[in-house]
This record gives sequence, C-alpha cells and structure tokens, in this order.
Amino acid sequence: MIKSLYFRVVLTFLAIVLTSIVVAFPLATYFFTNVISSEFQQEMLNMGKQIVAISEDVQPKNMSSFIASSNRLNENYLFTLFDSEGNPFSPIPKDNKGKPRIQASEIAGVLQGNTYKSLDYGSIHVGAINSLKVGVPIQSNGQRFALFIQMNFTQSMKNQVQFIITIVLIIVLTIGSVLILIASRYLVNPLKKLTVATEKLARGNFNVSVKVNNKDELGKLAESFNHMANELKQLEQMRQDFVSNVSHEIQSPLTSIRGFSKALRESSEIDELSRQQYLEIIERESERLSRLSENLLKLASLESEHHPFHPTVYDLDEQLRRIVVFFEPQWSAKDLDIDLALPRVKISGDADQLNQVWTNVIGNAIKFTPSGGHIHVKLVPLRDRVQVWIHDNGIGIPEEDQIRIFDRFYKVDQARQRDSGSGLGLAIVRKIIDMHQGTIEVQSEAGKGTVFLIVLPVTNFMAKK
Repeated sequence: MIKSLYFRVVLTFLAIVLTSIVVAFPLATYFFTNVISSEFQQEMLNMGKQIVAISEDVQPKNMSSFIASSNRLNENYLFTLFDSEGNPFSPIPKDNKGKPRIQASEIAGVLQGNTYKSLDYGSIHVGAINSLKVGVPIQSNGQRFALFIQMNFTQSMKNQVQFIITIVLIIVLTIGSVLILIASRYLVNPLKKLTVATEKLARGNFNVSVKVNNKDELGKLAESFNHMANELKQLEQMRQDFVSNVSHEIQSPLTSIRGFSKALRESSEIDELSRQQYLEIIERESERLSRLSENLLKLASLESEHHPFHPTVYDLDEQLRRIVVFFEPQWSAKDLDIDLALPRVKISGDADQLNQVWTNVIGNAIKFTPSGGHIHVKLVPLRDRVQVWIHDNGIGIPEEDQIRIFDRFYKVDQARQRDSGSGLGLAIVRKIIDMHQGTIEVQSEAGKGTVFLIVLPVTNFMAKK
C-alpha cells in the first residue's frame, strides 16, 4: 500500500493519462483517418469531374491513352478505365487479400450513368482510406466508359501516419508526466508543512504557524491550523495563569493558618486576647479556602457539559428582594442607601444559578461602596426580555480593567484587599448568564461608581401589577 501522498497523486495522474491515451489513440486514429478519407474522396470526385469535362471538350480518339497520361500527372491516385462491356484497359488493383478492389456491380452502376462513392456504401472504418475510390461515367465519340479513381495510399504511408500520431502522443505523455510531477510536489508541499507543524504542536510547541500562499482548500486548511494553534497557545497561557493563580490563592491562607497554628502551639505566653485573634484569623482563612474550593468546583461544573440545569418560572423581583434582605447586615453596618425599583416580573430560568448571579454582583456592590454610599437595583421589563440594573457609587473600575473583570482570578488593583475574594465571582456570573442566553455589560469610572446591566430572556407572559 502506497503511504506517500505525493506518489499517490503522481500515480493517479499517470494512470489517468495512460488510460486517456489508450482510449484516445484508436478514437483519434478512427476520426483522423475518416476525416482524411472524406477530404480525399471529395478531391477524387472533383478530379474525376474535371477529367470528364476535359474529355468532352477534347474528344480523344484513344481514351485509354488519355487516362494513362492523366494518371501520370497524379501519382497519388490510381486511374482504372473500363469500356462499355466492363472490361478494364489496365489491371484492376487488388487489396491485401488479393481480391479486386473494384467489383463488377460497381462498374455496371457507373456504366449506367451513376456516380460511385465508396463512403456511401458500407460503414466507415479505420481502413476506409485504403479502400477509398470513386467512379464517374465518361462519354467520348459515342462510346461510354467507366473511370475509377483510387488512392495510391501504400502501407508505408499508413505506417507513417500512425507513427506520427504515436510520436505526438508520446510527446504529450512525456510533457504531461513532467508537469504532473511538478504540480504534485506543489500540491503536497503545503501538506508536508502542515505535518511538520502538527508534530511540533503535538510536542507542546504552540509557537508554530504555516505559511501557505494558496487561496484554495489547502490555504483555508493552513489558515484554520494557524488559528487553532493560536487558540491553543492562548488556552495554554490561560491554563498556566490559572494554575499560578490557584496556587497563589491557596498558598496565601495556608501560610496564615500554618503560621498562627505554629504560634499557638509553640508559645505558652500568649494572652487570651491574642489567642482569640489568632483563632479568628485561622477560622477566617479556613473559610476563605472553603469559598475558593466551592467557587472552583462551581466554575468547573458550569463549564462542563453535564452541569444540571433546571429552569422554572418564578418571580425575579422577589428573588432580588431576598438577596438584598440577605445582605442587610452588611449594608446596614456601612449605612448604605439601598433603592429598589422592582416591578413584578416572571422569568424562566434556573433559580439557584441566577441566585448566585445576584449574590455575587450585589455583594460586590456592597463590598466596594464606601460608608454612606448609594446602591440602586432596578428591573426594566421589555417585550421579550428583562433588564436588571445594579448601580453603585463606589470606588469604580478603571477603563483598562473593565475588559478583564470577567476573567478567572482577575482582581482590580483598588480591590486587592485580603477580603476582596478569589476573583472567580464574576467569571461564574458570566458563565451562568451565557447559559441563560443572556448578556452582561459593565459601565464604570474610577472613583464614581459602577453600573452592571444584565439582560435575560423572559417567558411569553408577565404577571400584571
């Protein structure tokens, strides 16, 4: 079995060429021969008519000598003259089998005044040029004659024609084969580049690209490969960043827990107040690890194809109110002004997942709004969707950071306090919104607050006020 694509392409082309030649050679010979036969027959017929016209004007006394002299002027043809009784003045030419090439019935027809053409009698065949002949009647001095004109087409001439056709076909085959070799290498070369690049990609080298100038399917394949390699490179970078961030997020609380646990165990002079502070730090860092673990599992589950999704029709306004009430201790402690504009709206979605969305977004608004600030939560029902606006006048998000706030583990610089979270909250929010075929946008200015706009599709009905 041939494994090289290059040789497969070459052999396929050669097989096609050879098959074409085998089929084309007899067809070319057939049509070429018969085209020549038709032309020669017409030429012989015109020649016969000229001889008839000349004989009518000259009225030669010896018709046999007149025809013989005309024959000497046309060496490519054989003239045979018959008298009124059908007797020849010269020997009748014979074919390869020794049979006369002019039959008595053909002579009789011409003597009766008919013109004879061999291509009108019987089927056309490759050897038609050898048996080509015409017969014309001649009247001279009151006598009727039959003149037959035949091609003086010898076997050597036939072999010469076939030799010329063969040479032409061989030249075509040779030139075609060379061009096929060149074209095949041109076709296979991009595939070789793709093979080398794929092997590098399989070994973990994502800095590969294939330069193919073709605009055909191979060019599109190379373009798709380069796009795939670039995507894999970005995914690998994201994976490395993810591992690095997870390691950092885990290592930080573990260091605190280990340090304060060691201090509690080795030191006997710690007063009760310090001991309680150490234990509170250990408990807080343990909870931080627990939240990180939960968020990682949550995000991994959301990104899998088997995460449970249980949509139900429920009151979105009531869900938002419950979230605000849940955070009442936090916003009350900071003396925040909470403004709600929540008309009654029903929506079809996974209530548990969307509960996580409002918890994360509203929780961030409370966390990063200074004391005495303002938070506004508004529902805007539309015909086929609903808008959820969450607006605060907190520390805001710089413009350069806004495009990355939904990335995993990304934290805005102003928010890098120890209690700022793991940086997974908004990544989870965006994933849940995507699963509900919704959108989330952010508008913010550093020091002036942040607005989150979440748009979700709703059911075909809305509860009336």
